[in-house]
Amino acid sequence: MPQIKIRGLETETVCKLSKQLIDELELITQSPRDFFTIEVIHSTFVMDGDVIKGYPFVEIAWFDRGQEIQDQVAQAVYRLINEAGYSNVDIMFTILERTRYYENEEHY
Repeated sequence: MPQIKIRGLETETVCKLSKQLIDELELITQSPRDFFTIEVIHSTFVMDGDVIKGYPFVEIAWFDRGQEIQDQVAQAVYRLINEAGYSNVDIMFTILERTRYYENEEHY
């Protein structure tokens, strides 16, 4: 169920990273592969009236798995994006509440 939203990376780059990323996150979180989604969000970064080059920003929405697992996921995400040539990567976790998340008409 982790939903991974990525800004500031080309779709091609995310495609190249996606298999290894899910392989690693599957092991860290002990979640089935088909629980993960990866979405590339195309953004335009602007500063002082100019379009500027953006940086990778990764948002992971999920049910809380504790600080240790969260840290391991952040480290894996950073390492893979860093290996793809990006030195600065922001990663943000959004913790979802089970009673507020519905699949079809049933909450978790």
